[in-house]
Amino acid sequence: MTEITIDAPTAAVSASLHGAGGTCLVLGHGAGGNRRSPFLVRCAEALAANGRSVLLYNFPYTEQRRKAPDPPAVLEASVAAVAKAARERADKIVLGGKSLGGRIASQAAAQGLACDGLVFLGYPLHPPGKPERLRDAHLPHITAPLLFLQGTRDVFARWDLIERVVAGLGERALLVRFDEADHSFAVPRRSGLSAKDVEARLVEETLGWLEARGL
Repeated sequence: MTEITIDAPTAAVSASLHGAGGTCLVLGHGAGGNRRSPFLVRCAEALAANGRSVLLYNFPYTEQRRKAPDPPAVLEASVAAVAKAARERADKIVLGGKSLGGRIASQAAAQGLACDGLVFLGYPLHPPGKPERLRDAHLPHITAPLLFLQGTRDVFARWDLIERVVAGLGERALLVRFDEADHSFAVPRRSGLSAKDVEARLVEETLGWLEARGL
């Protein structure tokens, strides 16, 4: 793993590059987390062990230790800056991330940021308890393939709604169901699964999807 600094439009942000390979996964963190989130780091290390590189990065507000996320334009510009840095290190890039990180990547892609695919580790389709406020209007404008890894107990994405949205995107989008997983992919004890089991499947599903698309 290598620590690097990337010049973004409003402020430089730190990042960590895991592994090496022709495909680089550029993953952003959730609204309340950062690039050192144990969940993200474990996923990055597992993906990097399979012939890809993974670039984890902070948004400017996280770098400056502020709690409130930056305006959308700043977040999207940050994704673009990190994607450019990834392009200098790999032939193909896949954008995405956990919750906010994935959503902002999708917004940037919808506005024309080039990428070879998008991976969402829990797409935040709507605020908790407000399913009427869907964040899906931009998704049909994305031409790259999309992978949605989603828990059925995710309060940010009621299952019937995320299922309908992804189905409406056609063959380029795939929704993978994680029974009883919440927004953080935690599962109840009754499931018989451990956090390690769930993370292993997240990595397995992602790798299978990448392989099927030559990424």
